[in-house]
Amino acid sequence: VQLQAFGGGLVQAGGSLRLSCVAFGVSFSRNTVGWFRQAPGKEREFVAAISWSGASTVHADSVKGRFTISRDNAKNTVYLQMNSLKPEDTAAYYCARQVPGAPFARVATTSFYHYWGQGTQVTVSS
Repeated sequence: VQLQAFGGGLVQAGGSLRLSCVAFGVSFSRNTVGWFRQAPGKEREFVAAISWSGASTVHADSVKGRFTISRDNAKNTVYLQMNSLKPEDTAAYYCARQVPGAPFARVATTSFYHYWGQGTQVTVSS
C-alpha cells in the first residue's frame, strides 16, 4: 500500500515537468493529498496539497504562481504541474495521503500524512 510519484527528470531552468501521484493498494479519492520535496542535506518541505474534491488547494510560497496541483479521482491520480522551474527546485518529490480526520489547515505538516512512497527526482540545470 503506497503512493508512487512519477514524471521526474532533468530539465533546464525555465522548463516544465508534470508529476503524477498514483495510489497502489489504496484509494485516496476521499482524502487530501500532498506533495513534498527533499533536497540533499535538507529537511522534507511542503510543496502543495489538494482537498479530496479538488475544491481547495494550497501551494507553498516558494512555488506559488509556478506550480499547480490538481487531481482526477476517476484515475486515482494527483498531478503537480511545474512551470518556470528553477535550480532551487531540484529535489526528490514525494506524494502522500493525509491521514483521515486531519484538518486541512495542517496540510503542510508531514506528521499528518501516511502512505509515503518512493519519490521521483527532479533536477533543474542552470
